[in-house]
Amino acid sequence: MANFSKSNVPQFSVEVYQNEFLPEGGREVNAIVTVTSTGGGTTGGVPLPGTAPSAADAPGRPADAAVVLMVDCSGSMDYPPTKMRNARDATAAAVDTLREGTRFAVVAGTHVAKDIYPGNGRLAVADAGTKAQAKEALRRLSAGGGTAIGSWLRLADRLLGAADAGIRHGILLTDGRNEHEAPEELRAALDACAGRFTCDARGVGTDWDVKEVTSVASALLGTADIVADPSHLAADFTRMMENAMGKEVADVALRLWTPVGVEIRFVKQVAPTVEDLTGRRTEASPRAGDYPTGSWGDESRDYHVCVRVPEAGIGREMLAARASLILPDPTGAAAPQVLSQGLVRAVWTDDMVASTSINPQVAHYTGQAELAQVIQQGLDARKSGDFDGATAKLGRAVQLASASGNEETAKLLSKVVDVVDAATGTVRLKAKVAEVDEMTLETRSTKTVRVKK
Repeated sequence: MANFSKSNVPQFSVEVYQNEFLPEGGREVNAIVTVTSTGGGTTGGVPLPGTAPSAADAPGRPADAAVVLMVDCSGSMDYPPTKMRNARDATAAAVDTLREGTRFAVVAGTHVAKDIYPGNGRLAVADAGTKAQAKEALRRLSAGGGTAIGSWLRLADRLLGAADAGIRHGILLTDGRNEHEAPEELRAALDACAGRFTCDARGVGTDWDVKEVTSVASALLGTADIVADPSHLAADFTRMMENAMGKEVADVALRLWTPVGVEIRFVKQVAPTVEDLTGRRTEASPRAGDYPTGSWGDESRDYHVCVRVPEAGIGREMLAARASLILPDPTGAAAPQVLSQGLVRAVWTDDMVASTSINPQVAHYTGQAELAQVIQQGLDARKSGDFDGATAKLGRAVQLASASGNEETAKLLSKVVDVVDAATGTVRLKAKVAEVDEMTLETRSTKTVRVKK
């Protein structure tokens, strides 16, 4: 395990949890890579203890963060009228939470996107005066028009792309379905924005599409959630902005190097949410690839790495993979910084006890990934009228949630099924399920609990 720290950058550590022992002929190696960053989000952007101020800390330095708030102003936001008012108040609360010096803009989203503050394709610099002006602009917002989320994201990308900022973040609120652009247009916008900024997405009420909102957060490495009661928006927006303001370093990548003959089966973030990163690999060298992790403050995340190694005889051992945290040089002139690294090993043994033992972290997160999958499958089956399939999948979800101690997911499942026996996954589908309960379960299905170490 290696560490890295310098001014304005958290200290990163990598720990690898695995059972490295394989039986004769064994080829699959699983490991949980735990990445922890400390000293970033709590410092407020000042140098870490024991470090000297850098040029970036000098007065007049480029803003360390830029944020664009995208507010749905489509016609449906007027039903009920309190929804638009709550959205304005929530966005104002988020503006109040901006750190001094942060660059920011507010976008009104309908079937077109308009930057209502500061306007003209610019970003404002947060201080008492600009925050007051932004809140005045928000008070003038009214509902009318359609919904084209891709256009909102593209405008946010243009605004953030013009900012000389390390952290580039969006917050998106919608209450409806993306009915004024084709699904392909939203997908193209997400592909264009991926890697350029992170984005948290929120659905307010129950008339929006869960898969649309979660696709935004997934593609842009942010969070997604439901705010069923519009009166709770202000508290949620404040928490989101506080979290964004706690980020201190962006564009961190998990780099996996593998020897000749080793192939990567998958790479998944498994805590605090499940997110499959396998298809997001970018080649760094003939034997190494980078997987995006987004922005970091003070936090810890877990990644499940599965590789396939060549067959080897009893007593042989090899390095199966090297996992490194990489911070690219923003100018591209220098080599990336290696923030921390850990090793994944493979050892072949004829000790049956050693080779058949499942590492607790690997077992836990394999179950959490399955939990997220069977919830989605169960809800999809229920919607399609396959009630037997839904019962089987959601019963398995109840069993997994109970066994892993995922109490929050267990509570959400209990609003969709009657639990007869959690240990065996015996359940009955409820005859009537409130739409908000089903949407909440679907939206939060990928949230996991950490393994008890």
